[in-house]
Amino acid sequence: MLVKAFVILVLIAILASLASGLVFLMRDSGDSDRLVRALTIRIGLSFALFLFLLLAFATGLISPHPVVPPQ
Repeated sequence: MLVKAFVILVLIAILASLASGLVFLMRDSGDSDRLVRALTIRIGLSFALFLFLLLAFATGLISPHPVVPPQ
């Protein structure tokens, strides 16, 4: 349950960074680096989440469930 909560929190942080990047894109005049910083944070969070999911799968914290076709 803790892993699911962590993944959800990181996904919310990724969406918040993406939204702030959109706001900076619309409001800044072009001489600010806030847009680049926001999108860099989003990419870093996405990469970290991907690595966490790979590590969690490798250590057995998460496992895929079998796909059972409906009968």
